[in-house]
Amino acid sequence: MPRIIAVGTAVPPYELRQIEARQFAKRLFGETFPGIERLLKIFENTAIATRYVSKPLEWFERDHSFQEKNEAYVETACRLGAEAIQRCLAQTDITLDEIDHLLVVSTTGMATPSLDARLINYLGLRSDVKRTPIWGLGCAGGAAGLARAAALAKACPGDRVLLVSIECCSLTFRRQDRSKSNLVATSLFGDGAAAVLVKEGTGEARSDGAYWEVTDAASYCWPDSLDVMGWDFMDDGLKVIFSRDIPTLIKQEVKGVLEPFLATHQLTVPRLDRLYMHPGGKKVLEAYEEALGMSPDKLASAYRVLKQYGNMSSATVLFVLEQDMRQPLLPGERGLLAALGPGFSLEMVLLQAKGGER
Repeated sequence: MPRIIAVGTAVPPYELRQIEARQFAKRLFGETFPGIERLLKIFENTAIATRYVSKPLEWFERDHSFQEKNEAYVETACRLGAEAIQRCLAQTDITLDEIDHLLVVSTTGMATPSLDARLINYLGLRSDVKRTPIWGLGCAGGAAGLARAAALAKACPGDRVLLVSIECCSLTFRRQDRSKSNLVATSLFGDGAAAVLVKEGTGEARSDGAYWEVTDAASYCWPDSLDVMGWDFMDDGLKVIFSRDIPTLIKQEVKGVLEPFLATHQLTVPRLDRLYMHPGGKKVLEAYEEALGMSPDKLASAYRVLKQYGNMSSATVLFVLEQDMRQPLLPGERGLLAALGPGFSLEMVLLQAKGGER
């Protein structure tokens, strides 16, 4: 079975405290919403303390063209992706020229040549590296990307597959969009990149000999739900589509999809040792708790990532995985990594711990 060898993460240099984001939103949206103080309570209710963004705060005080924002995206994405890759490989004995397949996930900008081709040049990877760019999966992209990376590793025994998820959510900000959806997005989103090295078979593991094995994956797309999450393409950039009904949909729909998937492996949610759920926001995590009958401590890693980094779209769930992998891993433990995204869709990856010592 494919195994997860290492995970590395990276964020841009500009730290944004939530109180600063709140003050920025008050200045920008104050004239549009007379009762702005009531709406600004969302900033305190997100459970976010800090985020990292690709430009200093004063950059967002000015209007920028789609071209200018996208050029910043390409530049920043390459830098963040390279840093995440280097941090991932630094935990192993594997070098850049030993990577066989590069899979890059992103949804917050556009690039042709795609980011994978740019990273090959940026880092000096082998010219014959196989590459797969994946665009448009939004917050579900990290989970879907891990599933695709595992499938590639299983299909090509011995190949080292490198998944890189890169999102620059802040650079999609449209200053002239004074909608409530944009206000909510201003309270939630940050930037980051995560790299995951996956390989089928024996040969590599953590220093303690333990590793996660990817045992299965599944996808589900709810019909007639295209308007729940995504982008509208405007002259000045990407306009966020962000339905307020997402927590309700989680409560009503997720259990009915997740439980049959687990049942095929004789598992239930209470029998899972670790849960890596995409922290789309505090209300999203609370909806998971209610829908699946979980206590908040089951999602402790997700809450920590949300507090420190906010919602970084596809990369976030891989940050959750990276943080939890710092803890001892016991053989036989079962884990689930999952994320919701545009479609409206759910991506699920089932994990089992191997190796190590009890």
